[in-house]
Amino acid sequence: MAAELFPPQKPVPAPGGSSVSPQRLQQENRTNNNTSSARGGGSWQGLYPTIRERNSLMFNNETMADVHFVVGPPGGTQRVPGHKYVLAVGSSVFHAMFYGELAEDQDEIRIPDVEPPSFLAMLKYIYCDEIELCADTVLATLYAAKKYIVPHLARACVNFLETSLSARNACVLLSQSCLFEEPDLTQRCWEVIDAQAELALRSDGFCDIDAQTLESILRRETLNAKEMVVFEAALSWAEAECQRQELAPTLENKRRVLGKAIYLIRIPAMALEDFANGAAQSGVLTLNETNDVFLWFTAANKPELRFCSKPRAGLAPQRCHRFQSCAYRSNQWRYRGRCDSIQFAVDRRVFIAGFGLYGSSCGSAEYSAKMELKRQGVAAAQRVIKYFSDGSSSTFSVWFEHPVQIEPDAFYTASVVLDGNELSYFGQEGMTEVQCGGVTFQFQCSSDSTNGTGVQGGQIPELIFYA
Repeated sequence: MAAELFPPQKPVPAPGGSSVSPQRLQQENRTNNNTSSARGGGSWQGLYPTIRERNSLMFNNETMADVHFVVGPPGGTQRVPGHKYVLAVGSSVFHAMFYGELAEDQDEIRIPDVEPPSFLAMLKYIYCDEIELCADTVLATLYAAKKYIVPHLARACVNFLETSLSARNACVLLSQSCLFEEPDLTQRCWEVIDAQAELALRSDGFCDIDAQTLESILRRETLNAKEMVVFEAALSWAEAECQRQELAPTLENKRRVLGKAIYLIRIPAMALEDFANGAAQSGVLTLNETNDVFLWFTAANKPELRFCSKPRAGLAPQRCHRFQSCAYRSNQWRYRGRCDSIQFAVDRRVFIAGFGLYGSSCGSAEYSAKMELKRQGVAAAQRVIKYFSDGSSSTFSVWFEHPVQIEPDAFYTASVVLDGNELSYFGQEGMTEVQCGGVTFQFQCSSDSTNGTGVQGGQIPELIFYA
C-alpha cells in the first residue's frame, strides 16, 4: 500500500502530447541528474519547483550524503546513504544523534536490529512524505518508526494492520500490538479473536505466538469456541514451541512447554464425547488427570480438579431487526425455491453470525434454508441448514459455521432460499437505517431477490452479529 501525504499533482505534459507525472519524471531523470551532479555539472535543482521534490531526489542517494548506515543483521546488511539535516528534521532520535549534546561524529552507523526494507521505508517517509507499506514488512516498519520516534508513520502502520486484520493473523498481531504498546490495535485483535475464535485458533499464526500471549488467549472468557478446539490449538502450539526450543515433539515435551497453561484449558467444560475421543486419548494429560475428569463427568461425588469446569461465556450475539411489524395470510408469502435477498452495509466492523428468519403461519413446520453472504458477487459464507418453526410470528435463528467479518462502508448481500411450508409470516414497514448495539445498518434492495423481499417487506428480518 502506498499512501501519499500530499495531494497528487496533475500530470505534466510530455513531448509528443502524452502526459507524465512528476513522480515518473523524477524516476526517469534521477540517474542522469545524479550523474551530472557527481560531475559537478547541470542544474538539476531547477527541474523541480518544490522543496519536497528536491528533497525526494536525495532519498537513498550518495549525492551530498554525510552519513551512512549499515542496516540489517550480520550476513544481510545493506549500506544506506543519509543526510543528517533531513533525518534530524524528520526524527527527534536522529536529531539527538547528530546535533544533540551527546552527538558523535560518526561517518558510519550500524543498525543490526532493523531490516533494510523497513529502514528504507522509514527514510522514504522522512525524505519524500510518502508511505509505502506491505503486509510482509509492515511490522518491521512499525518497529523502525517506534525506535526512531516517527509517529505519523507508526500510526499509518497501525492503520494498515487494523485494515488487514483477520482471523488468520489476529493472534500474531495481538502479540506484536502488546510489544509495541498499541492498545487500540490490541482491542481490535481481541474483537476478531473473540468473534472468530475457532478460525483464529486453527490459523498458522496461532502457533507463532509467544507463551505469554498463549496464556492470555487461553484465559479469555469471551472466546466463541468449543473447548476441544482450544485444546487442539494448544497442542499445535506446543509442537511448534518444541521446534523453536529444538526439542523432540514428544508428548512429554509438549506437556513441558505448555507448563501451567495446560490448566487454562477448560477440559471439564468439553462435551463428554469430545473428552473421551480427544483429550483423554491425547497422551498429554496424566493418568490421574484423565481419571479425575472422567469421574467429574460421571460420579455423584466429584473430585477436585485443577482445570476450570465452568464453560466460557463467549460473546452474546446481537440482533438487528429491520421490520417494525409482521403479517401473514392477507398477502400469503410463498417460497417454491425462489431467493429472498437484501443488501446491507455497516459503519464499523462487525461479524455476521447468522440470520433470523420467519417460519410457517400455518402451524409447526420444518424448513431447509440455503443461506449465503456475498460481497461484490463473491460468496463469503454459505451453509445449508434446517430449522423448526413452531407456527408463531417469532424469528428463528440459522447460523453460519463461522462468523463472517464485515468491513465498514461496503455493501454485502444476505440471501436465503427456503424449502418447506409455503405459507409464512413476512415483515412489513421496513427501515432503510437501523441502529443496533452502537452499529448503524443501512439496507437497500438486492437484484438477487426473486421472491419479493426488499427493504419495505419480506424475509430475512434479522441479522445476527457480534460487535
